[in-house]
Amino acid sequence: MMLKARLMKRFLVVMMIASIVQTPSVFSVAATNDTTYEKVETSSENAIMEPAYEQVLASWKQSVKDAEFYTNEVMPSAFKKAALTVNNHGYEQREVAMLADGSSVTLDVTVPSDGLYTIGFDYFKLNDGLINPEFSIAVAGKFPFYESRRIIAPTIWKNKTANFETNKYGNELIPEQVAVAKWQTGIAEDPNYFEGQPLQYLLKKGTNRLTLTNTAGAMLLGSVRVEAPVVTPDYVDYQKEYVGAGTPRELLTYEAEQPKTKNNSYTRPVAKKDISVEPYDTKRLLLNTLGGDSWQSSGQSVTYAVKVPKSGNYQLSFKVLQEDKPNSPVFRTVKVDGVIPFAELAHYRFDPTSTWENQTLSGKNGKPFEIYLEEGKHDLTLVADASPVAPIILDLKNMMLEVGDLGLSVKKLTGNQPDAARDWKLEEYLPNVTKQFDGWIRTLKEDQKRLTKVYGESAKRSTEGVSLALIIDKLKKLKAEPDKIPTRLSELSEGSSSVTQSLGDLQSTLEKQPLLMDRFYVHDGKANLPKAKASFLKKFGSKSKEFFASFTQDTYSTTDVDADTIEVWVSRSQQYVELMQNMADSTFTKETGKKVKFSVMPNEQKLILANSGNQQPDVALGVSVGTPYELAIRGAATDLTQFSDFKKVIQDFSPGAFMPMMVDNKVYALPETQDFYVQFYRKDILDKLKIPVPDTWNDVTGILPELQRNGLSYFVPLSGSAGSKPFMFTAPFIYQFGGDLYADDGMSAAIDSEESVAGLKFMTDLYSLYSVPLQVPNFYHSFRYGTLPVGISNFETYVKLMSAAPEIANSWDISVHPGVSQQDGSIARWATGSGQSAMIFDKSEKQDASWELLKWWMSTKTQSDFATNLQTIYGPEYMWNTANLEAFKELPWPEKHKTVILEQWKYLKEVPKTPGSYMLEREISNVWTDTVFYGANIRAAVDSSSIIVDREIRRKMEEFGYMKDGKVVKPYIVPQIETVEDWMKTDEKK
Repeated sequence: MMLKARLMKRFLVVMMIASIVQTPSVFSVAATNDTTYEKVETSSENAIMEPAYEQVLASWKQSVKDAEFYTNEVMPSAFKKAALTVNNHGYEQREVAMLADGSSVTLDVTVPSDGLYTIGFDYFKLNDGLINPEFSIAVAGKFPFYESRRIIAPTIWKNKTANFETNKYGNELIPEQVAVAKWQTGIAEDPNYFEGQPLQYLLKKGTNRLTLTNTAGAMLLGSVRVEAPVVTPDYVDYQKEYVGAGTPRELLTYEAEQPKTKNNSYTRPVAKKDISVEPYDTKRLLLNTLGGDSWQSSGQSVTYAVKVPKSGNYQLSFKVLQEDKPNSPVFRTVKVDGVIPFAELAHYRFDPTSTWENQTLSGKNGKPFEIYLEEGKHDLTLVADASPVAPIILDLKNMMLEVGDLGLSVKKLTGNQPDAARDWKLEEYLPNVTKQFDGWIRTLKEDQKRLTKVYGESAKRSTEGVSLALIIDKLKKLKAEPDKIPTRLSELSEGSSSVTQSLGDLQSTLEKQPLLMDRFYVHDGKANLPKAKASFLKKFGSKSKEFFASFTQDTYSTTDVDADTIEVWVSRSQQYVELMQNMADSTFTKETGKKVKFSVMPNEQKLILANSGNQQPDVALGVSVGTPYELAIRGAATDLTQFSDFKKVIQDFSPGAFMPMMVDNKVYALPETQDFYVQFYRKDILDKLKIPVPDTWNDVTGILPELQRNGLSYFVPLSGSAGSKPFMFTAPFIYQFGGDLYADDGMSAAIDSEESVAGLKFMTDLYSLYSVPLQVPNFYHSFRYGTLPVGISNFETYVKLMSAAPEIANSWDISVHPGVSQQDGSIARWATGSGQSAMIFDKSEKQDASWELLKWWMSTKTQSDFATNLQTIYGPEYMWNTANLEAFKELPWPEKHKTVILEQWKYLKEVPKTPGSYMLEREISNVWTDTVFYGANIRAAVDSSSIIVDREIRRKMEEFGYMKDGKVVKPYIVPQIETVEDWMKTDEKK
């Protein structure tokens, strides 16, 4: 009887797993566009959306060829369903089309035969902001491949001034960038720029309807051209055309830091303190090179103006340094006047070099290429190009999804916490698991061969080669003991050193193509190029001068300053501090006469030590929101409410942001930056599954079954914290359910109230009852690759998605934090949002001047200008999340995203600090652990923790003089949002 029961139990488990395996975690989607597109198998993006371009193109090429010798130009006047305007900004056609705010343009194109065509277009960007105009291209009403959802019309940028300005230290400043306001010619390309050539579209003989729909930015659209793909000759054929052109005797030198234009604002000049570089100065920082990590993303282009005195064949040599990726070459596509002269200059390889080196464009035989240039001016363009390693990147991306799927299947079998003492016969439930590992290992070994073909002999020594070998080794070890995989998921798909994480890290490394360039030469074959490296004696002499000069230089360091100078310590990197110093010098000092010195503060703990030794600054910026409280309760911070215009100044901030900066209804800092917790969701995946975007927690639990049926789930920030669960993740549940953390008098915790317990119960039920993922090492990766298509996250995730996930740029969106419905019909969406703060030290002798500086720094104009300059100069990842709400409205972010974030900030409620609050934070985390891991009763766990917290709060209250012998001797005022709101209303009445 017992045997029969065991057999029946095993049968049921097998059937359950079979249903899991048979329920596809990915969907097979055909690339159908009426009769144009055939079914294409795919494994990317969970295959919920259109297949990838490479897969579609390979399928097309089996039945059709590239079109030949054909161009069809459609004028704006022939567009259908288009908003035409005669305000054409000098375009050759009288009418042009407006593409903005989601509008579309439809046009019919006639082609003479079935074939593959490219799509070009003329465009004019309508504003000078940082956001590029973007649109999608549909053929016959459908997207033929996923990449067609996002076509970029890049903004062209240039330096505002030809010469570099200097700061008060004599160091050259990165020039302001301005967008070039002129008509440009573009072509539909892969948004990742991994293809290395324009996208090709299959069009049928006869009339084909194209629809271009705006997805970002705003632009005017001129003519659209459907053309046969450009055929680029190889060097042998190219050379035949110019064999008798001759070679003028010339050596022309051009400085890399002085480009004509760029297709982004942040490929910037770099100051190198190296005598091998021109120009050079022992004391001053001169902007003498260009690129490095600011010129590493595939598709980033830099264009130089070149002028040759005579027509003829010239060689090109570049003085470069590439030490960011040891043993790894990087690639650039070289264009002359917008055209690749011959095929060998597409994806041209620059060898790795740890010292400056002149590299002449040459063939595989080492013989330099000769490029024909007519007398006069030319544009020389270099484009960062990751296409040689794109097949490897695609393999890694698909493998990440597959490994994640396996991890999910294992968790469905074993539960969130598999019993380490239990023996699993994994292959009985997942019979293909060993074959999966064999397939992954085989694919990676093929990628090793690809890497060797691209990198050459250095492939095995490169970071990428070593990573591939390590991943293969990890997979082999896991494959050797498949029954132990349930207890080794941290090695497979969940840990920071898991296979999944290693695949993601390797993909990121492969995508980067950094190259630092000092200068380049246009010359004849007999020219003697200047040596790339300085001699030993020159290097020794320059280093000696730099050493002695260092004793008199204190740029951005926390050294003594003049008595009349406001000293500011900043807990940020030098890029931020340099920009802050430059802005203060040009505006604050010029307007007020007060000098300021900003210094980099490498460690926030230095503030406490400096205050103890009476060596503190006047002002500190970029400090965590808890630091002002810790200093204030010890009498070391200035109460900002003493300033007469305090209530006016705080009008531009969220009331809830002040909570951790208050002691006894006094405020000891201003919010400087502000985080936000909003809901991220993949529009493409949710639309395909017909899942609505959740608005409340009831909605979330309602969509979970459908998500989980498809091998997906919902992300809760608690899952991203492997150890202790901080207030920022736990407090929102308590607040949304109407609870609180502290009793009214602050002398005990309030987590044992009915409302607080309800919030904590739901927080734990999400895991124990609704089975959201227990641990998610990287929500950004899971969201990007579609395994967690919806969830709550913050500014950090937002920055990554905006700057480092171009392939899904138009496929995701954000909404307000899910909340709890109230009796009056409203929804409580309370969430935390701690960022950094700005404070004045109590010991400062420049209190009024420091307050003036703080007001200037946090003013709407300064914050808006700083945010724009930061992103323009350093790139899209340098987003500035200012706490000034009015300044935030002016940031160069998508308007619809700003609207969502501002709405969520209405529910910003940061956790107040009290003596002993650290113990409350720890014990709430323990409640979660005891309930989720060990099945404890929520009420019992809360009661037990409340006793521990209350004891510690009383002890700390005695330490700070609020209690004595267990009795309250001085009331402790717990900060309330209503207090700050009343201050704001009081000032409004004035």
